Order: sequence, then C-alpha cells, then structure tokens
Amino acid sequence: MPDPDAPLLSASQKRIIAAGGTALAAVFLAATFYFLFLLLRTFVAGFKDVLLPLAIAAILATLLRPIIEFCESRTRLNRVGGIALLFALVIMSAIALALFVVPPALNTAGEFLKAAPGLLESFLEWVKGVAPTIWEWLTKQLGESPQAYLMNSLEGNSELLREALSRVQSSSGSLMAFFGSLFGKVAAYSIIPVYLFFILNGDRNIWKDIDKQLSFLPEERRSDLVFLARQFSEILVAFFRGQIIIGLLLGLVLAVGFGLVGLKFGIALGFVLGLLNIIPYLGTMLGILTVLPIAYFQDGGGPTLIGLCAIVFVIGQLLTDYVFTPRIMGDKTGMSPMLIIFSIFFWGAALGGLLGMILAIPLTAFFLVFWRLAREKYLPALTAEAG
Repeated sequence: MPDPDAPLLSASQKRIIAAGGTALAAVFLAATFYFLFLLLRTFVAGFKDVLLPLAIAAILATLLRPIIEFCESRTRLNRVGGIALLFALVIMSAIALALFVVPPALNTAGEFLKAAPGLLESFLEWVKGVAPTIWEWLTKQLGESPQAYLMNSLEGNSELLREALSRVQSSSGSLMAFFGSLFGKVAAYSIIPVYLFFILNGDRNIWKDIDKQLSFLPEERRSDLVFLARQFSEILVAFFRGQIIIGLLLGLVLAVGFGLVGLKFGIALGFVLGLLNIIPYLGTMLGILTVLPIAYFQDGGGPTLIGLCAIVFVIGQLLTDYVFTPRIMGDKTGMSPMLIIFSIFFWGAALGGLLGMILAIPLTAFFLVFWRLAREKYLPALTAEAG
C-alpha cells in the first residue's frame, strides 16, 4: 500500500517537468518573436516609402550632429545657423559633383558599354578555346553557336524593351500611373531634409523620453531597455560613420592601384568598389567577379594583369582589416569576419535585399549585446528557479 505521506513526484521527476516546462516556454517565446518579426516585416514592407525617409533622416542626424555641435562651440552661429551652413555645404558639394564628377562618370560608363561587346567576344573565344567539347555540345543543343545565340538573345531583348516602351507610351493610363508613382516616391524622399532639420534642431533627450514612456515597467527592466536602445544607437552610428570613411579610403587605394597597373576603367571601378565596401566585403566580392575578367580580356590583358589586380585587392583588404578598421572603428562590433559575412547574407534574406545587408552588422551586434545581457543577468536567475 503506498505511503500517503510520500510526495506525489520524486525530485528527478520534478526536474524533468521543470525542464519540459522551460523548453515549452522557450519554444513559445521563439514562436512569438518569429510572429512579431513577420508582422514587423510586413508592416515595414507596406509603409517603406513612409518609414525609410524618416529612418534615413534619423541616421544622418546622428552622424551630422557632431558637426552642428562643433559649429555652435567654435563659431558664433546658433543651432539654426549651423544647420543652414551644413545644408549650404551639402548643396554646394552636390553642385560640384554634378559639374565635375557626373560628366566624367557618364563618359566612363559610355566607354564601358562600348567596350562590353568586345570583352564578351573575347570571353566567348576563350571558352571556345579552353572547352571545345562543351562548346560543341552547346552548339548542338542550341542549334547555333553560343555566340550567335547570345547575340540574338540580346537583340531580342532590346526589341522587347522597345515594344514595352511603345506600349507604355500608347497607354495614357499606364503612363499616368507611372508618373504618379514616380512623383510619390520623389515626394516621399524629398521630405528627408525637412525631417533632418527638425531632428537636428531638437533639444530633446531621446533616452529620457524613452525612459519616461516606459515608466510603467520596473526600474531595473526599464534601465535595461534604455541600455539596449543606447547600445544599438551607438553601434549604428559608429558603424556607418566608420564604414563611410573606410569605404572612401579603400576606394582611393583601389583606384590608385588599378590605375597604376593599367586596368581599363580602373580608377572608376576602384572608387565604386571601395564605396560598396560600406557593406563589408561586398565591394571585394563584386570586384573579383568584375575586375579580374576585365583584366584578362581587355586589350593587352592576361594572367600578368590579373595577378597585379589581385595584388591590389590583397593590399586593399589588408589595409582595411589591419589598418583602417582598427584605427577608425576599433572593435565596436566584436564580430569575426565569418560572422560578418554570414550576417550580411542572413539579414539580406530576412529583410529583403539591400536594406537588410546595410543594417546587417548593427543588427547582429545589437543581438550580441542583448544575448550577453540576458546570459549574465536573466538566464542564471531563470535556470536557478527551474532548478
């Protein structure tokens, strides 16, 4: 006969039930976070043209605020005067770019388009010489040489494009819808300077505002949330400010290097690839796919020029990893190169393209900070209660 005073469950059974309850709670929290993420993604996608200009203005204001504070402290200008001076400098810089940078860039782009068929022709001849069996197989499958098939496809696509344009022009409704959509986007993004002015001119302490809005929470939880928001802001500012400077320096290194080794369009490609490295490693990966083929197939190109361009890439990446990044950014993110590359592709897929890739490093760094806080402060207490 069982002892009536004996406990219903043994200590080991209690631990198993506690572990199961903890696992179920973790699954429920993960499902909740995933649902909220999908909801947020849908909301952002639906109101992207409204939210993105405000987000861009907020990031620009955070990056430019030190300049405004410098103008206030070192000159006789007030806050509005400093903002006006900054806007005037931006307008003059844009005019200078339009006059002195855009025309040469357009000429370079035109020369590249003219040279593209010749580069493609050289590439196809190289494939034919290196892999004649594959070339013959493709010829049988296509009913004509791959070169002729590709050229006919390009001509067909151009005909389709001209036909589509003529249809758009003949349809007044489609044309009006196109211009209406274009006007909406221009109007949405032209409001950025207005947002930027009001944010820069504001004296409100955003952290005190957040703390005040979260006053319904216990003080300890409220301070943790404010800490996480402040950490994310600091990481975001340090990342964008640092990566812009690093991208400009890397672009200068690549442009000079490609120009010295004789790469066609090397100066323009160097600057573009350097600026693309605002998303870490993106410029390098795209550069390998574009620069090395151009180096091989251009007039006077070949393995020697490929080797020289590869050396330029290596020098640029070494300077970025061991000189520019440590001196400009330090260890703001605490992320390894492998984690950086993974986070870029992960957030690019999660948030749908370029915006996710741009925000990948700050978002991942923020979650690392969140994990460290939870691991050191909340998880030990949770496991102790479960035990």
